[in-house]
Parts: sequence; C-alpha cells; structure tokens
Amino acid sequence: MSERNRAVTIADVAARAGVSQASVSRVLNGKQSVDPAIVQAVQAAITALGYTPSVAARSLVHGRNDTIAMVVPDLENPLFQGILKGLSRAAAADGYRVLVADTAEQVDEEEATALEARHRCDAIVLCAPRMPEERLQRLVARIAPVVVVNRPLPGAQVPIVGVDYARGIRDLVDHLHGLGHRRIAYLSGPELSASNAERLRGVADAVAAEPGITIDVIPGGSRLDDGYEAAASVDAARREGVTAVIAFNDLVALGLMTRLRELGVEVPGDLSIGGFDDVPMARFATPRLTSMSVPRGEIGAQVWARLRTLIAGGPIEHTVLYRPRLEARESTGPVR
Repeated sequence: MSERNRAVTIADVAARAGVSQASVSRVLNGKQSVDPAIVQAVQAAITALGYTPSVAARSLVHGRNDTIAMVVPDLENPLFQGILKGLSRAAAADGYRVLVADTAEQVDEEEATALEARHRCDAIVLCAPRMPEERLQRLVARIAPVVVVNRPLPGAQVPIVGVDYARGIRDLVDHLHGLGHRRIAYLSGPELSASNAERLRGVADAVAAEPGITIDVIPGGSRLDDGYEAAASVDAARREGVTAVIAFNDLVALGLMTRLRELGVEVPGDLSIGGFDDVPMARFATPRLTSMSVPRGEIGAQVWARLRTLIAGGPIEHTVLYRPRLEARESTGPVR
C-alpha cells in the first residue's frame, strides 16, 4: 500500500503535533486536564492530516459505540417509519445513531436478527408483534437494554411504549354508532399479531357496551394488498347488512377502498370505512380516510427516553400507552 493511501493513525497525529500518543488519546476523549497548547496542536494536526477516529477502537475503550438498533417487521409500514423518525431525532440529539433491521414479516428471523443487532449496538428497540410471548420473554432478557414497542408483555422487566388499541377501537365504534351504524365489520390483522389481539379486545368491549351493535370479524392482514384482496368478502358482508367497516390499519383500509371502487361500491354512500394509525396518505385518499391518529414521532421520542435511561444504568420506567385520537373524514358517514 502506498504512503498516500495508508490510513492516518494516532501515531501520525502525535508525530505531527510533537506530543505523545497518550496525549492525542486524551484530547480525542475530551479530557479536561490536557494543556490547552497541546489541545491546539493536536487539533491542528488532525485537521492537516484529515484524521478520523476509529469508531471500533473507541467502542473498545468506552465499552459502547453510541449506536442502537431498531428491529421492525416491515419498514414499508408508515407507522414504523414515523416511530423511527421520532426515535432517530431524539437519539441524535444525544449523539447516538440508529441502525434499522427489517425482518420482512419473517417471525422466525426476528430473534436471530435482534441478537445479531445487539452484538453490534449498545441497545435495542424491538417491534416484534407476532413473536410468541414465551420466546419474546426469553429474548428481551438476553438483549437488554431493550425497549419493546406496541406489545404487551406481562411480567417482563422491560419498558414498553405503545398504543391503546382497544380504547381506539372503542372510540371508532362510538363514532360509527353516532352515525347510525349498528352492523359493523372488523377487517382483522395478522392472526398472530399482538396488536390485532388488542383490537379484538376492543371489539368485544364495544359490543358489551352497546348491546344493539353487531360486529362481524373478517380475516384480513396488515398490507395494502390484504385490504384489496378482502374486498370481495367485505362486499358480501355489505349485501348481508353490514354498513361500516373498521380496518386493522390504514394500509388495509386504503387497499380495500381501491378495490371497492372498482366493484362499484360507494364510500361512504354504500359503506363507511375507518382505519387506524392516520398515516400521511390517509388525508390524501379519495374519499379522505377516517382514522385513529397515533403520535408516531412522540412514541419514538419516548422510546429513546426510556432506552437512554437504561443505557445509563437507570431504572425500568413504567409502561406508556397512547390513546389514539379520532380524525373523522369523508370515508365515514350516516347510514343511507
């Protein structure tokens, strides 16, 4: 390797500054006891040589690398994108970077991915909605410090930040009830999804609270395609008396509305539709989609606040569940 292409080292900086390598190391680590003249000489040498400290070497010295990882099942989902954005901004303010690992809805890959990420990073933000609870309990104990997102985990010694999906479903049902709807369908999410189970709990609570309401459950999923493909089942339910549909999330609702339009079903004239998460595209749909708004960025910031406390050796803070806010738009209307 030629001298020109050789990486600049601490030894090179020390030689140019006329100080010891130990002095250079103290300057790089921000030690307050270093003579200002030495600091100035080292900084001038660093600038002249274009020296960049090795992240790997510094992580060995400090026992951390100022990097965390967020493990998600599907980064195409705007919910996770919003949480990641809030997390990244909050972490960056404290000098941390965020790496992302997308498991592409492969539940069997989540554990291995999280373990590998933990070896490379100081802590983990884990979104594993479909991992069996026993496996998840064992995993969080192995990868601590960790914060779990959108997943109840009874008895686990881990901070949890998420959404009160059951309450959100109740509020959306109340909205539809106020518009005169009594026969509603819930287009469900993935069968193993913990957040889907919470939504189903909300469905049961709503039926118990309003005996005049019937809510049918129709198999669905979590993606645009799932909503599109479920349209035939939803239309059949409409013909049997269903007047409104609550979709697992906005992506499912948007896919459903696209296919219903192709089938000649008017929204909300023939069928009202509500979604969940209030993703950015919900406001630009035709008609604009009624949705339960989730503070994605704030969730990300709260996740970082709890993870930062754990990294610093602090206590496990209490669970935070955000109550979604109804955003009533044109996709829901009175029963015709």
